[in-house]
Amino acid sequence: MMARIAVGQLTSTASMAHNLAQCRVLVRKAVQAGAKALFLPEATDYIASSPAETVSLVKSVATSEFVLGLRDEARRERLPIHVGVHEPGVDLRKVKNTVLWIDDQGEIAQRYQKVHLFDVDIRDGPSLRESNSVEPGTQILPPFQTPVGKVGSAICFDLRFAEIGLTLRRLGADLITFPSAFTVPTGQAHWETLLRARAIETQCYVVAAAQVGNHNEKRVSYGHSMIVDPWGTVVAEVKGDGDGEPEVATADVDLGMIEQVRASVPLRRRTDVYPEV
Repeated sequence: MMARIAVGQLTSTASMAHNLAQCRVLVRKAVQAGAKALFLPEATDYIASSPAETVSLVKSVATSEFVLGLRDEARRERLPIHVGVHEPGVDLRKVKNTVLWIDDQGEIAQRYQKVHLFDVDIRDGPSLRESNSVEPGTQILPPFQTPVGKVGSAICFDLRFAEIGLTLRRLGADLITFPSAFTVPTGQAHWETLLRARAIETQCYVVAAAQVGNHNEKRVSYGHSMIVDPWGTVVAEVKGDGDGEPEVATADVDLGMIEQVRASVPLRRRTDVYPEV
């Protein structure tokens, strides 16, 4: 089976109305390209300038104009959409960083909550503590069937932990997603390397939609949304810097290639020597 997918790249701000308008452009471009699914970045609904603003802007998916608008787009175009959003936390002083799978009927069919939070202090770079405003998830969810294969969801900083990708592969994933908002220093150093490594070690397609450009006076994202095939080849990339319209890149997912790569280089794990992940 072959199916075309699209990764979208945009610069989310604190305005959900603005971000929804940008996503509508991406939906149109994905449909024109013949994509059977659109993958959007982490925190596509909004990116705030402080932990307090992050919490103050959050809405449930039932009332979020962003989510409701994107559900309408998915239903109208019969296009499944994978999108990162915020949801209210159990602790109302925090939010959940989640990714939703909106199916082609506009229904929220799957969701995953980010497990690994981005708490870093980079020399000559940003100091960010996602845990100040975000609750971590507590589980890796099984991959789910879609028109483009079985999708396993992860988010941004999860990319640095091989265990989550390996677990999703063991559970049957064909595609593993990393919707992201990487910083520029970490993106320049590690983004492509990590994405290709996750694809090679799992022998899955890796789909990484990314935020790009200046969100506010404090936040800048690296961009370079990518699709990587199971051999580790970058088969699609958005290279824009965030100026102008948001962009998509597309590639064909070939489930036969997954089988071929796994048969050619079988990864027989020695779980008698080390624990199964």
